[in-house]
Amino acid sequence: MLQRCLDLLAPALERPGAVVVDCTLGLGGHSEALLTRFPEAHLIGLDRDKEALRLSGERLAPFGDRVTLVHAIYADLADVLDGLRIPTVQGILFDLGVSSMQLDEADRGFAYAQDAPLDMRMDQTTGISAAEVLNTYAPGELVRILRQYGEEKQAKRIVSAVVRERDKDPFTNSARLVELIRDSLPQAAKRTGGNPAKRTFQALRIEVNGELSGLERAIPAAVDRIAVGGRIVVLSYQSLEDRLVKQVFAAGAASTAPPGLPVVPEKYQPKLKLLTRGAELPTEEEIAQNRRAAPARCRGVERIREARL
Repeated sequence: MLQRCLDLLAPALERPGAVVVDCTLGLGGHSEALLTRFPEAHLIGLDRDKEALRLSGERLAPFGDRVTLVHAIYADLADVLDGLRIPTVQGILFDLGVSSMQLDEADRGFAYAQDAPLDMRMDQTTGISAAEVLNTYAPGELVRILRQYGEEKQAKRIVSAVVRERDKDPFTNSARLVELIRDSLPQAAKRTGGNPAKRTFQALRIEVNGELSGLERAIPAAVDRIAVGGRIVVLSYQSLEDRLVKQVFAAGAASTAPPGLPVVPEKYQPKLKLLTRGAELPTEEEIAQNRRAAPARCRGVERIREARL
């Protein structure tokens, strides 16, 4: 949904001196498009993956000093802007989830369709791997993760099999986990929802990278740091992310006035305006060109007032 993201951000970024933050830089595709379409904008790109920063830095090198790249997670957005002495920005873009580069690199362990070490860390310099989660977490904690982050109805059945097998031999590779999940599920569960390992892999990835807890900090921080007239656009790829974004945006677009006031004072007025009606979906043509776009959900808001008094 690249074109839609650009169109939503355009009114804020066409102004001279506009600053836009790409909170999920990846390989720099969105950033390159932003810098090309808005030739007077300065871009700040964040990513926790050092290899992504290196590759995107090469891609964006032709734009020179219009680009500032930072090794950081989007949860640290406010700290990054403070470090750069930038109080507010005109545009913020989030493209959530795992990047195509990470999916395509077999040794990262994100993809359940190929055997690889069970790593799943977006920043391989820190944190625990998916294998460590599987091999060390208490059974009840594993069940919670699969249910909460993967919405996996068969969590208890899968975790029972994991605990039984890890006691014999700790997990190291994805193929063994995929096979165990297939063997653990009843036939009816295998016939719905695509690959039966998908939900477990999603849950492990979210846990390893602290994605939802980070997003719970990042979206409110984005709302706080966007200038009046500035815009935020978020692409999410699963319901947990989209629900969180929806809640923050809806709260900002609602009046906080006590019921029954004949005139609503300024301090109670909404600070955000919703730019999308619900979550916008990719077109059939875009899905045909890129099947990974299928689950994308796009939401956008504009800041219309300063912070409430």
